[in-house]
Amino acid sequence: MKLAKMSLIAALALTTSVYAIDNVKVNGDVKLYYGTYDTDAKNAPDMFDKDVSYGDAALHLGLTADLTTGVSAGVSVTAVSTLGLENNLVSQTWSNSHGVTGKKGANFVGNGINGHQLDDAMWVDEAWIAGTAFDTTAKVGRQQLDTPLAFTETWGIDTNTFEAAVLINQSIPDTTLVATYIGKSNGAADDTSLNTTINSLGAAQAGYVAQDGKFNTFGSNGVYAAGVINNSFKPLTVQAWYYDMQNLAKAYWLQADLNVGGFLAGVQYANTDVDSLAALTAYAFGTGLTGPTTTTVDDTTMYSVMLGYEMKDVVTVKAAYSSVDDDGTLGMANTATGSAATIGGQSKMYTEMWWNYGAVSAVGADSYSLTVEATPFWDVDLLLGYYFADVDPKNNTNVLNFSDEVEVTEVAFTASKKFGPLDASIALIWDDFSDETNYTFAQVTTPGFRNDDETVTTLQVYLTYNF
Repeated sequence: MKLAKMSLIAALALTTSVYAIDNVKVNGDVKLYYGTYDTDAKNAPDMFDKDVSYGDAALHLGLTADLTTGVSAGVSVTAVSTLGLENNLVSQTWSNSHGVTGKKGANFVGNGINGHQLDDAMWVDEAWIAGTAFDTTAKVGRQQLDTPLAFTETWGIDTNTFEAAVLINQSIPDTTLVATYIGKSNGAADDTSLNTTINSLGAAQAGYVAQDGKFNTFGSNGVYAAGVINNSFKPLTVQAWYYDMQNLAKAYWLQADLNVGGFLAGVQYANTDVDSLAALTAYAFGTGLTGPTTTTVDDTTMYSVMLGYEMKDVVTVKAAYSSVDDDGTLGMANTATGSAATIGGQSKMYTEMWWNYGAVSAVGADSYSLTVEATPFWDVDLLLGYYFADVDPKNNTNVLNFSDEVEVTEVAFTASKKFGPLDASIALIWDDFSDETNYTFAQVTTPGFRNDDETVTTLQVYLTYNF
């Protein structure tokens, strides 16, 4: 099967001249990511020890072509491997897509792989065809999506994608209308094999892709979404989205962003309304969670505001505040990844942390952020960010496994530079977790095993070669 996937791209390339396919482009990248951390948790190893280190290599190879006037197609594959470094240099992985060969019984200890072989993973992540006529474009197949509550995450070494049909119309000046049906995704929220994934073993740091990149039904029975984006007044971009997560919930997201002379302002407002307790319970058990412990379900409202200033190519400063209802049921994270109780769940909220996703978008979260980005010398892009979230759900225990009030403080510093086709970045992250006994979705240590007050220092290196 793996050879068949690779030969699909080769076959397309070889037959382009036969069928007079034009504008054929091959693109992709090779990534090598490494991370390690130091924590004051009981009996934790020191930084750079293999049991607190994680790494992966990935290849993404894609091909696009114009089939005829107004019709194009694309296909791409992703392959992820530890290069055999598990239990040597690292005991954990970046990606959740690996499988495990070997026993997971008495010989399986802690959050490392402990001698068990990690299987490489490879899958077709995109395979689509698109057509344009007049002011309308239709795109059908496996593809990346970018909507507020269902989107492709790119911060890890691989990306989650969707099987969807998307219709985009631009007949109205300065306005884009979007309608989509999402049938399947390979995000962790829809992974029906959570109990066998690296994610559930506590070894994956970017656990938002299902094992082997497998595509499963998105949500409970697929999701309908519609959006409108308008910038008739050029400094202002306004967008509104509506989601029908069939037999699970309804949701909407409103956002406005303003940039006048470098002064930035933004506001976000969203709501999710669960159809019923029975629907939520069925969905939770279907994705490997324990389900909610409350006897009622309530809708969840979120609002977020942002102010900032941008001096182009010099410095950008932003400050933001967000709040999510404490008596709600579902949070505001990516619905393709955020329902997993362990790792994942990035959000589009202004206050989203640089590394520890899931806190600011959780029910009962009040969060703040202050970020500064600059390029002061040698074309090195620098970022310094401060983030804080206080999570205190009214019901105390919900589908995301909060049991107590949680406070998360994060300080992140990154430096990035391009060397021709090579992108290189280094990140230094400091996190403090307070009173979060069951804060199991954190990305930096063993799920379910924390002190009441714990600090974690993380060092990461990112290398990407683009072609």
